[in-house]
Amino acid sequence: MRVARLHGTGDIRVRDEPEPTPADGEVRVRMTAVGICGSDLHWYSEGGIGDAHLTAPVVPGHEMAGVALDGAYAGRPVAVDPALPCRGCRPCLAGNPNLCPNVVFAGHGSCDGGLAEVLAWPEHALQPVPDGMTAVEVAMLEPFGVAIHAMDLAHPRAAMSVGVFGCGPIGLLLIQLARAVGAGRVVASEPLPHRRAAAAAAGADLVLDPDDVGADLDLDVVFEVAGTDGAVRDAIVAATPGARVVLVGIPETDLVTFPAGTARRKGLTIALSRRMKDTVYPRAIELHRRHAVQLGALVTDRFPLDRAADAFRRAAGRGGLKTVIEI
Repeated sequence: MRVARLHGTGDIRVRDEPEPTPADGEVRVRMTAVGICGSDLHWYSEGGIGDAHLTAPVVPGHEMAGVALDGAYAGRPVAVDPALPCRGCRPCLAGNPNLCPNVVFAGHGSCDGGLAEVLAWPEHALQPVPDGMTAVEVAMLEPFGVAIHAMDLAHPRAAMSVGVFGCGPIGLLLIQLARAVGAGRVVASEPLPHRRAAAAAAGADLVLDPDDVGADLDLDVVFEVAGTDGAVRDAIVAATPGARVVLVGIPETDLVTFPAGTARRKGLTIALSRRMKDTVYPRAIELHRRHAVQLGALVTDRFPLDRAADAFRRAAGRGGLKTVIEI
C-alpha cells in the first residue's frame, strides 16, 4: 500500500509499505480523505510540537475519513477518532479523556496516522456517519469537534458577543458555531486578506486586521486561534471585564506571553483548550445534518496521496483555507 511518511523537517516521502495487520480489537479502515491540520504543520515545519519532537519517521494525519473493511461497520463510511486515551487515569475517569497523559494520538510521536491507503485502528474509535456525507466533510468532523470543545469551554450564553482571533479552518468553524449557538455580534481578526474574506462569508459581523483591534470591542467571549503572542494579547485587550478567553492556537515555542496586568484588572477567565472529547463526534454530525455549519466549503485545496509533499507545502504557505489529501 502507498504511505506518506514524515522523515524530518519538510521531508515527506511517499513509499510502498506492507498493509498493517490489525491487533486485537482493531479493524482495517480504507482511508478516503485526511485533512492537514495546523498541528501537522508544526511537525512538518519544526520537527515537533510543544515539548514533543520527531525521533523516528511517522505517518502524519489525524483528521481522518475512511470506510471500515472489517468488524461491525464493515462497508460503512466512518470518521476515525485519532485519540486513544488510557481510560484508567484520573482525568479519564473524571470525564476528561482529552487530558489523558497516557493518550496515544494518530500522527503524533511514534503512532502512525492516516496518510496511508489502509489504517489499522481500534473499532471502538470509529464513528459511523450518515449516508450522503462526503469523505471531505467526514474528515472535517475532527477540527469541527475541536471547535465544539472550545465553545463548550466558553460557556456560551444567548446573544453574547464573540471574538475569533485567527481565521484558519478552526477559527472559521468557531464563527459558524457561534452563530449556531445564538451569539449576538461576532468579531473576527485575521492578518491574511483571503481569510478575512472567508470570515465574513462564515458569518462574522465585523472583520478586522489585527492592527485595528482595540479595547473598544468589549467582547464577552474571545477565542484565540492563531497560536501567536500577538493574538493572545489582542484577545485580552478586546475582552470585556469578566469575560472568558479561550486559547485554542498552538504556539511555535512552548511559551505564551500576555499582558498580565490587563488580564488581572479585567478579572478574565483564561481557559486552554486541548483537542476534543470523544462525545463530540455525534454532536458534530448532528450540527452538520441540521446545516448549522458548512464543513466542505472550508476545503480549498485537494491533493492525491502521491502528492502529499505538495499538499504540505501548500498548507504551510497558508495560501488557502483547508488542504485535504484524498486517498
